[in-house]
Amino acid sequence: MAPGSAPARDVHDSGATLDFDDFLRVDMRVGRVAAVEAFPEARKPAWKLTIDFGPEIGIRRSSAQVTNYAAEQLEGRQVVAVVNFPPRQIGPFMSEVLCLGASDEEGRIILLEPDSEVPLGARIH
Repeated sequence: MAPGSAPARDVHDSGATLDFDDFLRVDMRVGRVAAVEAFPEARKPAWKLTIDFGPEIGIRRSSAQVTNYAAEQLEGRQVVAVVNFPPRQIGPFMSEVLCLGASDEEGRIILLEPDSEVPLGARIH
């Protein structure tokens, strides 16, 4: 390691630290799932979600590996997503936002959502 340089951080290390300014750069917003489509071309089972983030951000699309939810359970649901990552090509689909969730004991992704209705586009603090 060069003198004065910091050791490399493993981004998967839960003990890794980041500056508060780094956290502020991650733009997490609340949106409402407007449409759900099958995504049979995905390598891992996934849905194509169309999410409305309100007038400031608008409509964005996401490939989400949340097939433990039926399409009917997703439509109309408020979700939390990172809206300022660059778009990512997932097979033939361009995913524009990253929906956030946590893995349960069985490895299913459980979506993060507000426990009360909030305005579309509301920022996560």
